[in-house]
Amino acid sequence: MSGKQDVDVLLDMEVEAALQFGAAEMALREVMQLGPGDVIELDRHVSAPVDLIVSDRIVARGEVVVVQGNFALRITEVLRPQLRLEKA
Repeated sequence: MSGKQDVDVLLDMEVEAALQFGAAEMALREVMQLGPGDVIELDRHVSAPVDLIVSDRIVARGEVVVVQGNFALRITEVLRPQLRLEKA
């Protein structure tokens, strides 16, 4: 196979993408006590961009929008290839 054919095969692969709104550090005891209506405060300000993570790597950032009743991400920044290699 030529190099282009190798890349074409990879381009059809499905990968899992996730949005990270923020994080919180909690003791297992606190997690076990969570129930409906509880609120967990995250370490990110509401106006901060959301990370798009693919295969444990941040590849882009953006803002959350609603499209036809579903959450979506409007990408505002695509990370440089060197930064994409850093794990989330």
